[in-house]
Amino acid sequence: MTVVAIPSSTSAENDVRHMHEDKPVSPGNIAIGVVIGRMSEFFDFFVYGLASVLVFPRLVFSFAPDPVTATLYSFAVFSLAFLARPVGSVVFMWIDRVYGRGTKLTIALLILGGSTASIAFLPGYETVGMWSVALLALFRMGQGFALGGAWDGLASLLAMNAPKNRRGWYAMIPQLGAPIGFAMASMLFGYFVANLSDADFLSWGWRFPFFVAFAINVVALFARLRIVASKEFGTQLENHELEAQPILKTINKHGRDILLGAFVPLASFAMFHLVTIFPLSWVTLYGGQSPAGFLFVQVAGAVVGVMTIILSGMLADRIGRRGQLMIGAIIIAIFSFTAPFLLDAGPAGQDAFIIIGFGILGLSFGQASGSVSFRFSQGYRYTGAAFTSDLAWLLGAGFAPLVALGLASNFGIIFIGGYLISGAICTLVALGLSRALDTSSDSAGTV
Repeated sequence: MTVVAIPSSTSAENDVRHMHEDKPVSPGNIAIGVVIGRMSEFFDFFVYGLASVLVFPRLVFSFAPDPVTATLYSFAVFSLAFLARPVGSVVFMWIDRVYGRGTKLTIALLILGGSTASIAFLPGYETVGMWSVALLALFRMGQGFALGGAWDGLASLLAMNAPKNRRGWYAMIPQLGAPIGFAMASMLFGYFVANLSDADFLSWGWRFPFFVAFAINVVALFARLRIVASKEFGTQLENHELEAQPILKTINKHGRDILLGAFVPLASFAMFHLVTIFPLSWVTLYGGQSPAGFLFVQVAGAVVGVMTIILSGMLADRIGRRGQLMIGAIIIAIFSFTAPFLLDAGPAGQDAFIIIGFGILGLSFGQASGSVSFRFSQGYRYTGAAFTSDLAWLLGAGFAPLVALGLASNFGIIFIGGYLISGAICTLVALGLSRALDTSSDSAGTV
């Protein structure tokens, strides 16, 4: 195969592809690269998320009148990354078109790692006053901005190499990165919370996971660059399947598809933070069991989530992705009626909430990513899927911990059931409007 100059590639990237023409990258290698990439992103994500419950309310927002208000302030800063992410997508799509996918990924992951590592050195409010809040907000926006550039197209490449009768299976593989990343972050925090004094944990123990996140980003960068520089990736760029387009041009061409795609995964994205970040805040603030013990219960839940994500791939290949997503949304709607009572029923109920919740999340989340990306025409799939994902996370998950804690602490925990069911309704309506989501065997892939 002759490698020609192609959009979204520098001459150096084309030279690397030419050097490795005789070393094809198998779907298995692509899958490993995708899982490593997603795991590293979610590890960063959850290290910050857990610290927003266990650390920042006391370190940065110690001026708040009570712990609940401090945690709400912390969750407000948590949401900034989801607002910055679409901005990052706009900027990094331009970098992709001008300087190449490898350059884009390198810059994005260096900013992501730098922002994460910088948080490890964050001084508290007692030391620098409101500058502590400003620095935390700046670093959090840096994380979100960088995540907008971390969209590499590898999951699309994996889907394009999937057999027609295994597309549901291949679609779930990138989703495994979320529970794996969460489990790793929870185990690290759980270890330090359980084995350090409260003073030592708040002084230095919480900082260690942020250094680990930076190291994992470096490993993930090399794993992803290896595939981006492969012949297979170059072939899809030549075919314009993974080509970066201007955001406004993509919106003009596929605005309806972007909007629809943002609402399809809302059920699973609303559920996402209600079994990870929010319940830890509820246990920490209102009791039931120790935060350290609860973190390890959440690790067990993440293991269950891995198993049901895998199950979602098998089911989707049998009943179709649309059917799988509808079943997941309906189960989440049913769970919304019992979830508040479980979480408020002491340790046994809280443990059941986590295990059942992660199991349900996996069934839905396993097929949620890029579930309507195949509706984008050739040349727009990469950019359209990236921007759709940004909006879906912003609408479905960005403000979930803040809204859930605000509703539960002011009006009663039963209101989180209403939040869950609203996400399920959005998913079911979006699926009903999507005529193209027939079966997974008819889909052209997922992201």
